[in-house]
Amino acid sequence: MSRALLAGRMQPEGRSVCVFLPDREQLSLTVGVKATGQELFQQVCDLVKIKEPHFFGLSIVKNNEYVFIDLEQKLSKYFSKEWKKETNKGTEKFSPPFVAFFRVQYYVENGRVISDKVARQLYYCHLKEQVLMSRCNHKEEIYFLLAAYSLQADLGNYREEVHTGKYFEPQAYFPQWIIAKRGSDYILKHAPEMHREQQGLSAKEAVLKFIKESCLLEDVPVHFYRLQKDKKEDRPTVILGLTLRGMHIYQEVNHVRQLLYDFPWSHIGKLAFLGKKFEIQPDGLPSARKLVYYTGCPFRSRHLLQLLSNSHRLFLNIQPVLKQIQKLEEAEEKKRYRESYISDTLDMDLDPCDKNSRGSGSSVGSRRDNRLSRQSTGSHGSSHTSGIEADSRHRVSVEMSVDEPFSIDRVHRKEKSCSSTISYGSSGIDSGSKGRAEDDSQDDDLELAVDEPEEVPVDEPLGRDQLEEATVKEAVESLPLDAASCQ
Repeated sequence: MSRALLAGRMQPEGRSVCVFLPDREQLSLTVGVKATGQELFQQVCDLVKIKEPHFFGLSIVKNNEYVFIDLEQKLSKYFSKEWKKETNKGTEKFSPPFVAFFRVQYYVENGRVISDKVARQLYYCHLKEQVLMSRCNHKEEIYFLLAAYSLQADLGNYREEVHTGKYFEPQAYFPQWIIAKRGSDYILKHAPEMHREQQGLSAKEAVLKFIKESCLLEDVPVHFYRLQKDKKEDRPTVILGLTLRGMHIYQEVNHVRQLLYDFPWSHIGKLAFLGKKFEIQPDGLPSARKLVYYTGCPFRSRHLLQLLSNSHRLFLNIQPVLKQIQKLEEAEEKKRYRESYISDTLDMDLDPCDKNSRGSGSSVGSRRDNRLSRQSTGSHGSSHTSGIEADSRHRVSVEMSVDEPFSIDRVHRKEKSCSSTISYGSSGIDSGSKGRAEDDSQDDDLELAVDEPEEVPVDEPLGRDQLEEATVKEAVESLPLDAASCQ
């Protein structure tokens, strides 16, 4: 046997993977049989040219749910058994590729936290798809406002000579239930009017407004996972929703979600995964009042543990950044309001010819934008004060006990090198906690404690550009997310 033939046989075989992006684009990639999730994730980032993929992850669909891949694990652990089978060169071209999804893993309600332009655009596309599947019947007006922002971001300023007739497809900007309720003619008549009101709004500002308003819909920035009330149930009847600020528990009746419990992070005393059993103990209530559900298998328990733990730490760590951004937005809004008030006062004293010179479309559009911006900012600010601030008196600990040994430390092994400000205690394992001392005899029990968020010191108020490039980037990169954030 020749050396060339031997070397050819010793080369690792490749596997074709089709990765779907939030903007509905598809990437055809090839990785080795023993490749890890990080290798595939890095290929996607290189091709898309995304520099800060901190809020994204790779996922597969399993039992109609998105399961996020642990990037340090091999891909063979998540794909079907066909992954490890040797490919036959005669039939290789007929074998379908494996499918993965590059999608948002961690939600934030303010797009200014995402400083990378490509990442922000993909985040916007993901939320846009979520809005099309949203069904908040009592907030129908928000969908029309979101469509106006989206049309402004996608098509720019409304122009009479271009945007006439059916210049957009209603199903690309509205959920199907609104189209069925109102009809396409109604949408094509009223949506352009709201699009026209966004005159002068830049594409970036339109995207930021879309992100902020879409996160007010409770079924948009959320991950859903089905649970069972009893392990003997034929099918799951309970839905766990991982939201921006905590967890929702729904009961499914006739394929309609009904909210049973709303648990902000500050109101959760303990989360425990014991094999297939999932326990929620609300803060301030005795252990006998805990809620018990079943995940179906230890694999799902481990996945939910990692996702819940990382999401909660992100929520705590990002609060100082969101508060600072909110202060800057409020200061800018007051300044814009004063400028608009002064401009309106001056217009009353100007000659008609001067009014024509000053009253161009851009200035009119900016004043309309100011009016809309004040309304949306006010409504969003109320949600900030009601749910975002974590209660400093409470700490959330997460326990896990599964049939198979599972170490959380490796999830954060690479993350410690990202920033020296992350202590060992805040990276996942609280070795000095009381609960851990009591359970030292059990090797497969893990208790996770999350430290309170560190305040971001600011000597002088930063400008918006400085904030996006410095403070936000530093804070986001220090979040204990997947290993991809260290790249």
